[in-house]
Amino acid sequence: MQRIRMSLPYFRNFGWDAEIVTVDPLYSEMVKDELLLQSIPGDIKIHQVKAFDKKWTSKLGLGSLALRSLWFYKKAVNRLLSVKKFDLIYFSTTAFPVCILGNYWKNKFNIPYVIDMQDPWHSEYYRDKPKDQQPPKYWFSYRLNKYLEPIAMKRVDGLIAVSNKYITDLKNRYKAIKDVPSTMIPFGAFSPDMDIARQNHSNFKNLLEPGYTNVVYIGRGGADMRKATSMLFEAIKNGIANEPEIFKTLRFYFIGTSYAPAGRGKETIMPLAKQFGIENNVIELTDRISFYHALATLQDADALFIPGSDSPGYSASKIYPYLVTQKPLIAIFNRDSNIVNTIRECTSGVNLHTFPDDDAQAKPVYATLRDWGVKSLQPITLKDGFDHYSAKNLTRLQTELFAKAINYFEGGIA
Repeated sequence: MQRIRMSLPYFRNFGWDAEIVTVDPLYSEMVKDELLLQSIPGDIKIHQVKAFDKKWTSKLGLGSLALRSLWFYKKAVNRLLSVKKFDLIYFSTTAFPVCILGNYWKNKFNIPYVIDMQDPWHSEYYRDKPKDQQPPKYWFSYRLNKYLEPIAMKRVDGLIAVSNKYITDLKNRYKAIKDVPSTMIPFGAFSPDMDIARQNHSNFKNLLEPGYTNVVYIGRGGADMRKATSMLFEAIKNGIANEPEIFKTLRFYFIGTSYAPAGRGKETIMPLAKQFGIENNVIELTDRISFYHALATLQDADALFIPGSDSPGYSASKIYPYLVTQKPLIAIFNRDSNIVNTIRECTSGVNLHTFPDDDAQAKPVYATLRDWGVKSLQPITLKDGFDHYSAKNLTRLQTELFAKAINYFEGGIA
């Protein structure tokens, strides 16, 4: 929902009125943050739908909010489309099963739809991974996604994605959409968010221990982050062996690493830290924290770390809040990730490292950590090119794709 939230203040600048259909928060177990409402224009119409109660559906093994709310979305949007003219339906969510309704509404109401791919939907990534590295209920979700994705994709009128690879994979998989308008649009930087976090700082629990140089990463863990995280941990291990008095002053926080409900998350970072023998320098908090609590924690940190997936298509939506803080930053990404070019184009001073590259990468990571350990912390700077990634500019790009999708739907040239 972050894409839409950051776009709502700007849609009208580009000639679009938006109405939102979303699940009533009562039916979601996700961490809630009421402060998010402060960033949404007060005149936006928001329609909330119900979902089947999880305490009943979980007895059938059905906990997914997307599946629990699907029937209610269908009913509510049917009612909206029956009484008012809309030009386009825009799915911007990682609750992907809801997107199959685009095909249904296109048939019933003759309305085009666009899907925003913020993550892969059907993916082969985990098929050859050990069971302990696969997401919960992988056997079921893999088969469900493989069945549902083509229902939504084969008649879509436009695609937005945070990675070009997501679009390429979909167009290779479904020949019917090879000419569908598409564009890569990353998540943007929404400057009001930092102000809201700062103004409400006293309301958040401090998660960092004073007296150390605190390095923070907030976001999911997982097997695909292992390569990037190992590069960091190797440097920490060497530092503790060679210069223990300096490196023991560093604390590395990995916060919100699991999507599981509070208290039920499985650690994915600490086991790796123990393999490197650096568990005294690493703290993993699996529970998610609220959005503005996360931003306030980034502001509290002395320095930041952000790992990328070993999948080249991975695009870290969280990168822009990290950059806006202008804190010292180490970023380790697959060299083919689009984030690598983004960082190079719009910042200076980021300690950016990529893989797979040669082993010489370990030395600059070590050197940076040593500097941090002796309190030599150099903030990063933002270049003029960072404006390209503002939420306002990226909203403009979305609306340009909307117009192309409508033209494609009407039989024009994409």
